Amino acid sequence: MDTARPLSHPPLSIVGDVGVDLVLGSLTGWPQLGTELLMPRSELRPGGSGANAALAARHIGQRAHLISAVGNDHFGQWLAEQFAGIETDLEICDIETTISVGLMHTCGERNFFTTHGHLQRLSAEHVLKHLQPTEVPAIALFTAPFLLTDLRPRYAALMAEAGRRGYRVALDTGWPPEGWNREEVMSWLPHCDHLLINELEAQSIAGTEDLDDALALIGRALKPGANLIVKIGARGALGLEAGGRVQHLTEPADIFDTIGAGDAFNAGYLAARIRGGDLAEGLAAGCRTAGAILPRFPRRTIRAGEFADCLPSNVPA
Repeated sequence: MDTARPLSHPPLSIVGDVGVDLVLGSLTGWPQLGTELLMPRSELRPGGSGANAALAARHIGQRAHLISAVGNDHFGQWLAEQFAGIETDLEICDIETTISVGLMHTCGERNFFTTHGHLQRLSAEHVLKHLQPTEVPAIALFTAPFLLTDLRPRYAALMAEAGRRGYRVALDTGWPPEGWNREEVMSWLPHCDHLLINELEAQSIAGTEDLDDALALIGRALKPGANLIVKIGARGALGLEAGGRVQHLTEPADIFDTIGAGDAFNAGYLAARIRGGDLAEGLAAGCRTAGAILPRFPRRTIRAGEFADCLPSNVPA
């Protein structure tokens, strides 16, 4: 399922999860067992942090390379066809494709019901085969390590190898379904040039409810000179770099579908940094990207490059 190669690899490579998302909403409360509800909105689309980031990159006109996997069923074939304009290397796993049902609530919260499926089978060998060495500025974004069962034990080694191959390494940990293994996560941090997490993840990794204390502890574990980015939901994002702290605030909006908000932010932030933008420009681009994508439903109506103005205009493409 490899696509034809362009003359050079895109400067943003994404190693992570791809699955099928069925988004439904909105619920005002859980229904009684045995009953049926009609949902006013639905969309079947590619999902997972890796897919969401790659699609967001396409929406803002950033060339991207997605390294992931699909199952060997109808949904796997369908998924592989959803990434037009994105260079993909998708390992075909001999198992059914991972499917997630996302239920949106009127209060703004959501629930996910996800099958294991093919995400258990994405192999380190496949990633290393397709994450080719680069001699030009490039970033490799690693997402959803907790969902990638076979890849997870080798995550630190994979990020270290990406660094040796010329990439600046970005990591979005996501949330572990089984709970946090702080020692495991801390082993990943020394390989990160950009750590992209949210407030609760920062507090959980550090084992403290004090966000400032959490950021200080995590910052000491990162590679020297790394960027620590904390997404603070509808309020925006803050970043720490070389001892300095920058915050970008946004106005909260009433959005039905917030799935992939952090992934959209990641794409905008990293695209700006690839193009030479500083920390403040990266935070602003990430927030603008999420703010442009999330209100659109269904998202399949977004055209490639439609939100290119989310990226800083003073930074060359």
